[in-house]
Amino acid sequence: MPGAPSVSLILPTLDAGPFLEEVLAAIDLQDAGVELERLAIDSGSRDGTRERLVRHGFTVHSIARKEFNHGATRDFAIAQTRGEFVVLLTQDAVAADPHWLRHLLEPYADPRVGGVYSRQIPRSGCNPIIAQRIRNWAASRPEPVVQQVESPEAFACLSPLERLERAAFDNVASSVRRSAWQEIPFGRRAFGEDLAWGKRALLAGWRIVFQPKSLVVHSHNRSVWDEFRRLYCDHQNLNELFGVTLVPTVRTALRALRPRTREHLRTLDSLPPEEARRWSSWARGYAFAELFGIYLGARSPRWRERRVFGFRALDRILRRGI
Repeated sequence: MPGAPSVSLILPTLDAGPFLEEVLAAIDLQDAGVELERLAIDSGSRDGTRERLVRHGFTVHSIARKEFNHGATRDFAIAQTRGEFVVLLTQDAVAADPHWLRHLLEPYADPRVGGVYSRQIPRSGCNPIIAQRIRNWAASRPEPVVQQVESPEAFACLSPLERLERAAFDNVASSVRRSAWQEIPFGRRAFGEDLAWGKRALLAGWRIVFQPKSLVVHSHNRSVWDEFRRLYCDHQNLNELFGVTLVPTVRTALRALRPRTREHLRTLDSLPPEEARRWSSWARGYAFAELFGIYLGARSPRWRERRVFGFRALDRILRRGI
């Protein structure tokens, strides 16, 4: 399309609060040297989010809160834009420097690259145990990775964790080539739309690039209960997509509880004593939540298939708002 911007940026929002100003200011500072189309999909914010977005040059589309879907809403947003490359960012991910966008776009010099995602680092003051978990996630590695597979058959021969590593993709801060998205839209998916897209893109012959030079600051200090729910959803998704089962039985979880608790408490050893004490009770609760959230999440696809009594109600509670 003549005059179409080369890059579109999409930001889903809901009551993002004053912190959104930091996110938007970091976007304004980018030095990518491209015309940047800016679109937000807002799910009924009432805290000034829309006004902040407009002040920073965003076109804002509003949808009802109940209509938001991680996959379908992003597809809807992308369809409203024109850029050859589409950048996807969350409302609480801050570009760490003015080069974030330029580095995110660099791998597209290879026409076989369909998606690129950024490196994430935790915020200052992040829960130290969550910070350690972030550092262990694929989107925190210091070295670049080109992810590809020779064939669907070769992908199927990998172990579950190898399949996960190969298909890793993270919409906290990512981008897609429009032609790859046109071939493989995210589709309606309540959670984990990024990993599901990564798997399908690989199997269709596209490459995915992890670009550590493209850096965002992102983390959450959630309650133990919210972490339990998040882990449940994560591992439900990982089991469905890749067959990942890290905690296969209740007995496995119980046996791992004490050593896992010790491991989390050791993470606090380097902190000042007062701060370590502040996080110690959270660490003990998190060890339980982690193991049983992972166990329940990986078991849930089987329970859904067998229509186990009470599963639908439990699943609805644990997935609400995720």
